[in-house]
Amino acid sequence: MYKTAMLGCGGRARAHADAYRFVKNGKLAAICDMNEELLTSFGDDFGISSRYTDLDEMLEKEKPDVLHIVTAPVLRGTNERIRYSLMKQASDAGVPAAIVEKPIAVESEDWKQLAGLAEETQTKFVVNTQLNFHPKNLELKRDVAEGRIGEIKFIDASARSTPVDQAPHVLQLVSSYIDNSRPVRVLGQVAGAQDLDSTQPSPMHAAAQALYENGLHVSLAFGASIGQRSLVDSGNHTHKRVFVVGTKGFIHWRFSSWERATPEGGYEGGPLSYGEQDVVAQGNLTEAVFDWLDDENNVHPTHLKQSLAEFNLLLGIYYSGVTNEIIDLPFEPPDGLIDVLRENL
Repeated sequence: MYKTAMLGCGGRARAHADAYRFVKNGKLAAICDMNEELLTSFGDDFGISSRYTDLDEMLEKEKPDVLHIVTAPVLRGTNERIRYSLMKQASDAGVPAAIVEKPIAVESEDWKQLAGLAEETQTKFVVNTQLNFHPKNLELKRDVAEGRIGEIKFIDASARSTPVDQAPHVLQLVSSYIDNSRPVRVLGQVAGAQDLDSTQPSPMHAAAQALYENGLHVSLAFGASIGQRSLVDSGNHTHKRVFVVGTKGFIHWRFSSWERATPEGGYEGGPLSYGEQDVVAQGNLTEAVFDWLDDENNVHPTHLKQSLAEFNLLLGIYYSGVTNEIIDLPFEPPDGLIDVLRENL
C-alpha cells in the first residue's frame, strides 16, 4: 500500500482525492495548503488528519511515496511561475514519484527549466493528463492496437478552450493512440491576444498540421471557436475530441459521446458521462504510477519527458505562427516567446 500526499486543496485537488474510491494500492495520508480554510475543509471532507501549511515539513515528516502537485502553474496574485520550483523541491526531497497537474509549463522559460530537471531527477514525474485512462478511451485504443480499424492513416483532434488550457490533454491523447510516437515537424497558425496576460498566458486560437516520427500526419485545432455547442457540450472545456482514421474503419472519442466503425461490428456509437468516466480515469492514472514504482519497465504513459515533448510541439505551433515557418521538432524555443506573441497578435 503506497502512501500519498496532496499539495493544494482547491477544486481540482478534490477530483484527485475523490478518485481514491477507485485506487486499490495507495492511500491519501496527508495534505498541504497555505490557505488554512481550504486545508481544514478538505481534510474534514476527506477524513485526512495530517495537515500542513509548509511543503518541506510535510515531505520530511510524512515521507510520501507519491506527491500530488495540484496547484496552478502561476502563484495566485502574482506573475511567478511555480511549476519548476515545486517539482525541484519534491525532487530534492527524494520523493519517489509525483503527479503534476497540467499544464506542465506555460512558456519557453519554464519548459527549459523542466527539460533540465527531467535529465537529472530521480523522481518519477507524471503529468495529470488523464484522458488516456478514460475507460472508453482504453477500449477504443485496444481496438486500434489490435488492428480493428486497419493501419492508421490520419488523426484529427481538437479542443475548444485556449491552447495552453486543453491542448496538453488532446496532444497526450493523440500520443496515446500511436504508442507515444514523437512529433518531428509542425506548421502552425495562431490568433487572439486576449489571454496573453492571464495566469495561463496563451493565444486564444491555434491550428496546425503536425508530422510524427512514425510518418503519421495529425490535424490539430484549439480555441473558443472550435466545434459547435450542444445542450450537453456547453462549456469551453467540454469540447475535447480525437478522430483516428484507419484503412478499415475509424474511432471517434468525444467529451460526451463516442463512435466506432469496423468491418466486424459495423458502425457503433453512443453517449458518455464524462464525469463518471473521468473519476475512474483519475484513479487509473494514479494506479499506473504505483505500477511504475513496482516495475521500472512499466513506464507511465504521461511521464515528464513525453509530456515535455508534447508541450514542445505546442511551443512549435506558437513559433511557427509568428515566423511563418515550418518548425522541426524538438526545437529550442526562444526566451520571451509570450512577448513575441504579444507583439504579433
